[in-house]
Amino acid sequence: MRIAIVGATGAVGTIMRRLARERFGGHELVAFASERSAGKTLDDGLVVQPLRDDTIDGFDLALLSAGGGTSREWSPRFAAAGATVVDNSSAFRMDPDVPLVVSEVNPDAVGDARKGIIANPNCTTMVIMLPAKALHDAFGLKAMVCTSFQAAGGAGQKGIDELTGQVAAVGEDVDQLINDGAAAAAKVEHSVHANTLAFNVVPLLGSLDEQGYTDEEMKMLNESRKILSIPGLEVTPTCVRVPVVVGHSVAVRATFGQEVDRERALEALNGFPNLVVSEAPTPLEWAGRNETAVGRVRRDLNDPHTLNFFVVGDNLLKGAALNTVQIAELVAQRVAA
Repeated sequence: MRIAIVGATGAVGTIMRRLARERFGGHELVAFASERSAGKTLDDGLVVQPLRDDTIDGFDLALLSAGGGTSREWSPRFAAAGATVVDNSSAFRMDPDVPLVVSEVNPDAVGDARKGIIANPNCTTMVIMLPAKALHDAFGLKAMVCTSFQAAGGAGQKGIDELTGQVAAVGEDVDQLINDGAAAAAKVEHSVHANTLAFNVVPLLGSLDEQGYTDEEMKMLNESRKILSIPGLEVTPTCVRVPVVVGHSVAVRATFGQEVDRERALEALNGFPNLVVSEAPTPLEWAGRNETAVGRVRRDLNDPHTLNFFVVGDNLLKGAALNTVQIAELVAQRVAA
């Protein structure tokens, strides 16, 4: 197979290249990035190609992680040239002719790619989907209240750089952090995150709609419904940026049609692929790991139909690059069959 990796020099693209080498050994990988990177030799020996009509022919798979604008322009062109496209942006997620796939949750949906494009979910939605599917199969999911704690890396390398660049200046005066936090926050500039992130949490990600919800929060609602095939699923989302480099966490209150049993819930979670039950998982300890971790599983104190749990996943791996490559593996398996 011949596989294009678009956005190959970015934070997600770099990981996609590594995973593609590991999982598609012996197949040809071709790196694409911006015009300014064209001709550059990457650390794995690939030479970056520019995106042009004469460079995109002859691919079986095209894996894109280069932003919505690039995806909207080039995904249909790769598909028209014969490739199956796996897109990591939000450009096609809610298109009814484009399946939105989590490899462990709805793998058969890859066969519904009527436009030749398959979408990868938002990284925060992704973290929730594995435990949500396991528990839905056990008890019948009806509603979720989700509060996310999203890493700076969810905004890409520039998000990581802004956080790490703030830490020394904001943290040098502990007394100021205690007694004049506003002055501490004002010592640094921010452009990627909605406020100073070092030693802080920022309860605003994305643009607000007329109801007061952000587009990031609405992704959690709409994408969960599509992936789980529960069109009436009720989701109440709050997305918060936290000073973590990599790894999204979500506190979930999930309500089901059936009365829940904690032991049955733990059994369902333990038996789900690539999901690990851990007493109290943290994003730092799960950064760099392929699995999603779920913990603090407990029955609600007031509602016998409700479970509370805390879920953690690497937003650059399972939240982006890994699931993209896993979808590509699903497509390759269908072709081979």
